[in-house]
Amino acid sequence: MTLESILALVAGLGLFLYGMKLMSEGLEKAAGARLRSILEMCTKNQFIGMFVGILFTAVVQSSSATTVLVVSFVNAGLLNLMQAAGVILGANIGTTITAQLIAFDLSAIAPVFLMVGVIMVMFFKKPMVKRIGEVVLGFGMLFFGMSYMSGSMEALKTSPEVTSLIGSMHNPYLAVLAGFIITAVIQSSSATVGIVLVMASQGLIPLSMCFYIILGCNMGSCVSALIASIGGKKNAKRAAWIHFLVNVIGSVVIFIILAFAKDQIEAFIVAISSGSATDGTKIAREVANTHLIFKVFQVVICFPFMKGIVKLATIFVRGEDEKIDEFHLEYIGEHSIFSTTAAVPNAINELVRMAQISFGNLKHALEALKTGNVESLESVYETEKGINYLNREITNYLVKANQLSLPIGDRKLLGGLFHVVNDIERIGDHAENVADFAKQAKEENLHFSKTAQGEIDEMTDKVIHLLKLSIEMFEKKSKEHLDEILALENEIDEMERKFQHNHVNRLTNDLCDAETGMVFSDLLSNLERVADHGTNIAFSILEENPEEDE
Repeated sequence: MTLESILALVAGLGLFLYGMKLMSEGLEKAAGARLRSILEMCTKNQFIGMFVGILFTAVVQSSSATTVLVVSFVNAGLLNLMQAAGVILGANIGTTITAQLIAFDLSAIAPVFLMVGVIMVMFFKKPMVKRIGEVVLGFGMLFFGMSYMSGSMEALKTSPEVTSLIGSMHNPYLAVLAGFIITAVIQSSSATVGIVLVMASQGLIPLSMCFYIILGCNMGSCVSALIASIGGKKNAKRAAWIHFLVNVIGSVVIFIILAFAKDQIEAFIVAISSGSATDGTKIAREVANTHLIFKVFQVVICFPFMKGIVKLATIFVRGEDEKIDEFHLEYIGEHSIFSTTAAVPNAINELVRMAQISFGNLKHALEALKTGNVESLESVYETEKGINYLNREITNYLVKANQLSLPIGDRKLLGGLFHVVNDIERIGDHAENVADFAKQAKEENLHFSKTAQGEIDEMTDKVIHLLKLSIEMFEKKSKEHLDEILALENEIDEMERKFQHNHVNRLTNDLCDAETGMVFSDLLSNLERVADHGTNIAFSILEENPEEDE
């Protein structure tokens, strides 16, 4: 065993792991936003959710990325536990695609992938082309690293020290533990299976020991989601536990079966692999097929009992979440599960929450103005402090998110979100202005005429309806209410002009005193500006950064 062989092995492993990371992240950035939309839409049924999980994981090449995203979606309330369970089952099968790809010996053409990837990354300006270039480059690095590892292992397998070490790993329990630890450390079961595949191809590990290492990989892949759920909500922790329970239960059942029928299972895998492999790739195909068969079997035995597994997860994680007030973030920050693919959706959820608080504060202030109940105004001012807090924290979060490698579709939305948080904060300021008007009216004993109050009520109803449609349009990223919002904004603008004119007539006819008239006029102006901010919120989903054009 020479130093040169060890360095070659380390270099090959580094290229392999980095190539897999580059390929996975490139795919996530290129297609993550679209795949996430499919995930959001197609998980109503657990069975469909499972197929969506297979698709998502097969594309992004990482079950860890999928499960962390699912945990973050559960944390944000976008998925319930049963929906998440379906996606998690699918992710277990989708992750086997990587091993199937690795089983093909493409190291001879790896330099072609490397060169094409470098050209796409360095010489093309379009973000989408660059992201695809990263995928191609990662693919080439992966197989180039495999080639390096394979070559170094061929030299190492003649070393007495190495053969002695490998020979000592015939204990199934140690093999499971090794698979678990390696996967937990590098946080990728696909990478661990790839390493096992290379070692088996060089005759360092028999197929029977690969069985147990793969079982350890299954359980080690849960660590990412469990770590991600720390600090999250109860349901997010339960989703991570569902992933853990599915993998542990499946692995334990397979381990027991292997104790009685290992030789038969090995013969079966060898038989089904022989027709699809050459002599050079036979053992690699057998390891890849083992990974696939174990994962499919695991899903088959767990699927009928998912309600029970979900129930078991709720037993492990008891209780309910503490109520979040205005001075705390619910979807981002300390209570969030961070994932680059979920960063923008979680920010949108927080903005929707902030908008609902702001709109509710406006209605509260308007009601106090109408009824003269100024005792309730203290809560309006207190809530405004919470809105200002959310404004600062969400803006800071968006600044940090802007520095990350987000999916291309999300980067297009990000610029608009900075404007949205500002518009929502300004609506909160107008609510505070209305509270000031209510306090002034009470202190100076000002009263609106029946006609003026009717005009205020009419304009308020229009504004509140516009805000409701705007936040719905923003939250769903749908243009469904666009025409209605534009029509409402025009109506509100016309109302302000008309009611301001009516107000002047009342003043000239001595039907209204000057002090009340000033409050009335300022109130109309504030309501009209609130409508403008609401329209801006709706239009934010239409804005795209031309620099991020695909």
